[in-house]
Amino acid sequence: MATLPWLYLALLSIGYVLALVYGQLGALAAVSVALLLIAGYAVRQQRTPWARAIGHGLFIVLALSLAMHWLPGFYNGRGIAPQRLTADAVPFSMYLNQDKPLIGFWLLLACPWIVARRALRLSICVTALALTLTAIAALGGATLLGVINWAPKWPEQAWLWMLNNLLLVTLVEEALFRGYVQGGLSRRFKHLPYGDNLALLLASLLFGLVHVGAGWHWVLLASIAGVGYGMAYRFGGLGAAVATHFGLNLLHFGLFTYPMLAG
Repeated sequence: MATLPWLYLALLSIGYVLALVYGQLGALAAVSVALLLIAGYAVRQQRTPWARAIGHGLFIVLALSLAMHWLPGFYNGRGIAPQRLTADAVPFSMYLNQDKPLIGFWLLLACPWIVARRALRLSICVTALALTLTAIAALGGATLLGVINWAPKWPEQAWLWMLNNLLLVTLVEEALFRGYVQGGLSRRFKHLPYGDNLALLLASLLFGLVHVGAGWHWVLLASIAGVGYGMAYRFGGLGAAVATHFGLNLLHFGLFTYPMLAG
């Protein structure tokens, strides 16, 4: 049985405590936690394959519901009030979510194989290359498409944004899309000639599609970024994928229009 990824669990726990400081949980949140525990037990047991499949199905439904903030009992606190970070940007606000991080906890506890450990030196080298190429492709593409401009800044709330983005956004999303989706598909497609490539592309496309609410530009750009994160995960492990994703978000936040140009 795989060893639990304690470092990632500790980082996620720090972020969750931060979220609790700003928000609160209601009694109905226990229903979501209980259902996640049931799904986790079903996935971790080894005796009944069909029960594992049901557990994964239940988790996927819960993950979608938690990510979309559909489940009751979570009163997510607002960390940054609506404001324009630059004069030409759409208003930005930030909530420290308590529902979405439960996805990350479940993945790290029920599916520790998503971590895909690599040597530290390799992960650092992979991150540096993946971040450089992804930033050129995604941020360059966003500039060419006219959705962002060069706009260096460092707002006073930047440190809170960094903690939230690293611990409650990037870590959770990479555990889900790269670790669970891409890693799971790679295991499923391992007998295909280009199974790893297919898994990477499908996970990237799915990551792009969840940005459909922001318009086709962001679907395209998120899919391109997803390929970069996927390459980082494939060759550098989960840590490289998280670092690449967070690095790109930080470059976007600090050097370009954030989140995007006003129409």
